[in-house]
Amino acid sequence: MGPTRIAAALLALGVFMVWGNGYAADKTDFGKREYERKCAVCHGLKGKGDGPFAFIGMTVADLTTLSKRNNGVFPVQRLYEIIDGTEILTAHGTRDMPIWGTVYREQLEEAYFDVPFNPEAYVRAHILALIEYISRLQAK
Repeated sequence: MGPTRIAAALLALGVFMVWGNGYAADKTDFGKREYERKCAVCHGLKGKGDGPFAFIGMTVADLTTLSKRNNGVFPVQRLYEIIDGTEILTAHGTRDMPIWGTVYREQLEEAYFDVPFNPEAYVRAHILALIEYISRLQAK
């Protein structure tokens, strides 16, 4: 392979690397987007419970310590039930956290009122995306 071909190959590789990095940066992190839209206002962008709506006197869970508080195991099922609303947090008094399962179902009814759809699949996908993102926030 001559020097011209090597230079052309390196140039092409460089272009693809730059293009590839730009493409990867444009990918949507669905779980992060859902978290920022639904959870960060109370739990904070980093999940520490320090969001702008964490009112004085209102305790907001630090989501970064869920695994630590559960003997090193990330509590997927419990978190799913809390987000969906099937588990009521009676130890905390009234439920201050919105029941996102209900919110997602209402959004579906507005958006897909005339199209057949599976509401549970839609709700499950959103909740699982949130849980996956919260799992990435866990303290190491």
